[in-house]
Amino acid sequence: MKALHAIAFMIVIVGGVNWGLIGINPNFNLVSMLLREFSAVEQVVYILVGLSTIYIAVTHKKDCRTCSAGAGM
Repeated sequence: MKALHAIAFMIVIVGGVNWGLIGINPNFNLVSMLLREFSAVEQVVYILVGLSTIYIAVTHKKDCRTCSAGAGM
């Protein structure tokens, strides 16, 4: 499960960076730029970002040292 968490976390970071870049410049989509000719793969990347986000959101409290200690929430 630790490997799944690490992979999901990295995918969420990629998604967050991509959204940040889109927020700064709406014409700049890093995923589209990198996967220009592979629209099916691009769609898979977006699906993985969404699934990873759901996974991180659901498992966050038990994986997070701060949240599991009861601090801040």
